[in-house]
Amino acid sequence: MEKENALFGVKEIARRAKVSTATVDRVLHNRTGVSEKTKQRINEIIKEMDYQPNILASRLASRKVINLAALIPDVSEETDFWLAPLSGIRRAESEMKQYGVQVQVFFFDLNDKDSFAEKAREMIDAGVHGILVSPSFIEETKKLAAECSRRKIPFVFIDSNIPDLQSLSYIGPHLRKSGYVGAKLLTYRLESDKKVLIINISKEVDNFNYHEIEEGFRSYFNDHNQPNEIVRIDIRETDYQSVARHLTYVFHLNKDIGAAFVTNSRVHTVASFLKNSHRTHVSLIGYDFVKENVGYLENNVIDFLICHRPDDQGYRGMMALYQTLVINAPVTKQNFMPIDIVTKENYEFYQN
Repeated sequence: MEKENALFGVKEIARRAKVSTATVDRVLHNRTGVSEKTKQRINEIIKEMDYQPNILASRLASRKVINLAALIPDVSEETDFWLAPLSGIRRAESEMKQYGVQVQVFFFDLNDKDSFAEKAREMIDAGVHGILVSPSFIEETKKLAAECSRRKIPFVFIDSNIPDLQSLSYIGPHLRKSGYVGAKLLTYRLESDKKVLIINISKEVDNFNYHEIEEGFRSYFNDHNQPNEIVRIDIRETDYQSVARHLTYVFHLNKDIGAAFVTNSRVHTVASFLKNSHRTHVSLIGYDFVKENVGYLENNVIDFLICHRPDDQGYRGMMALYQTLVINAPVTKQNFMPIDIVTKENYEFYQN
């Protein structure tokens, strides 16, 4: 099948250039007997088609196995968000394996930075050639990046970014614009005398993600002279009882909160609190199309979910490593994902 595809590519190039397939073959293999003008025309068509001749044959001939790895959070009771990036990783793996590429996935506990560090060491010791990583813990990611740099291992970030670590590529949302969109959605029925609550629920509240999202959120209020006071709370304990305790306190101090914005996929925990405390009149927006969130979206407790296509993030992240290590093709430094808005009315048709 691969041979047929390659032959079809040569025929298509020949058709467009109005030359024989033998002439195209000479150019592909740098043989003599083709004028410079014709060679230039054929090379332009090759570039336009992004044609990669005989990748399979050359990879099989080299017999070198490329080992890629992904370091991502495991699915937990709190969220199944990481099932989607994992699906994208597996999709890329199925396409790459015929080229001698193997993929190994290492899972860490999203609430345990030591787990991240342990799996990172295990992954490096496995002798991988390229790494896809969710940089959930800043200091631990910096150590991993330094080791990758020392060993000349390219790495790609997905979902969140640490810009100064020189990753091969970042594939995920434009964080500030995502926060900006969140603020715009939140104000659609917000009264001017009501406060707005920003909620960060994470063991790693200093994460670059949350800062950028919050900056974008606040920028919208500044740009549009919104009179509402913004209150912020960081919650480091991620279980429901701890979240509920913190929220009870902040709502007690601020009885005029009219809307809440959660900076990650744990918005369902806040939705549960609002429902249990009979505060469903508070507008609520958060992130990610996970089953826990969809239930509250369907029941009008969550107003909007902002989503960034995590399946595609996993897929594109692995393919960026493939482009670099297998076909030596350039990779986009920042690959921003769409900012999708999911509502009760359209969630049934949304694909993550």
